[in-house]
Amino acid sequence: MNVGILTFHFSDNYGAALQAYALRRWLMEQGHHASFIDYRPAHIEHGGRLSAPTSPARLKANLKVAYLAVSSFIQQHFGHQGQKEKFVRFREHFLDIPSGAAPTDNDASLAAAQAFDLIVAGSDQIWSPSQHFGFDPNYFLDFAQSFTARKISYAASFGRDRVSSSEAAQLPRLLRHFDAISVREASGVTLVERATGRKPANVPDPTLLHSDYSELTDRTEPAHAEPYIFCYGLRSPDNIRHTADLVSKQLNCPILSPHNPHRRWVEIGNTVYPDPGEWVSLVKNARFVVTNSFHGTVFALLFRKPFIVAGLTGEKASANARAINLLRAVHLEGRFAPSFSEQNVRTLMANEIDWAGVDKRLADLRQSGDAFLTSQLKAVTS
Repeated sequence: MNVGILTFHFSDNYGAALQAYALRRWLMEQGHHASFIDYRPAHIEHGGRLSAPTSPARLKANLKVAYLAVSSFIQQHFGHQGQKEKFVRFREHFLDIPSGAAPTDNDASLAAAQAFDLIVAGSDQIWSPSQHFGFDPNYFLDFAQSFTARKISYAASFGRDRVSSSEAAQLPRLLRHFDAISVREASGVTLVERATGRKPANVPDPTLLHSDYSELTDRTEPAHAEPYIFCYGLRSPDNIRHTADLVSKQLNCPILSPHNPHRRWVEIGNTVYPDPGEWVSLVKNARFVVTNSFHGTVFALLFRKPFIVAGLTGEKASANARAINLLRAVHLEGRFAPSFSEQNVRTLMANEIDWAGVDKRLADLRQSGDAFLTSQLKAVTS
């Protein structure tokens, strides 16, 4: 059957690229044709439109728009060209998105989706309300309400454990178009159930649908022969920098950190510029992983790497819900460090992880994702 996927397939972000790859790969492995609905809204990475500054909230939203616009301009014209080209090649080879492809008309891309038998919204933080735009109705399949295709979400994420009261009030209307809903976090189950009166399925991120990533990791020989600490940090440097530095000192290994185009702090360790497949290889071959990223946590688990999740702090702490939910599911909540403590880091480094137990729980998660998607594919033809 012909399946359309609506997600952040266009983003130069490792987690976004890998979850898109993993969901399409699963569908293709079941014998279906899967492709991405090429919707690329400006507000996701480029800021979008300014609004009349009629309130402090509107003014703050305009500041976010301006920041994203400036950041996008700097990345486009002064960013690392080699890394951008690597993402283009990865999307071309593994997502089947032609090099240089960029729609000039998002409306046309959405309208063309009526040719699909099944439309899947997800995964990633497609339901995360942004400060400057709020919810994007298209990621709730509002555009497809008249289409005959079956409409589902797979592992959609709100990116946080709660939304504002005004945002919650919008959810019943936004969620009405789905034939079936699944979310990635337990906190998302609560938000959807409150909005719809129905409990959605709680399924794993698409990256957890696979245990074998040799298609990505076997492409080239490891670029770093000597032992290293892999440090993948997003949003804030506070906790993760101190944690990575201490782990590096304890193990006497250098730190390798993938380039983050939105970084506003001094790099942690040595900067590297991998494509998403090379990023996976860096996790696989690391001696230790320090991260505050959900997908950094995913691949540390998949490759059985000793790791610490150095939680985001301050106003960004709500974004820790994604990693915490995953750690709870595999009974490793203790690997989450909400703030830096030298003693805690040393203790976590010394504690052995029950990898057999983790593998069993990951297999259970994988089965729940398989079951949900399989049932939805069968529902299309029933």
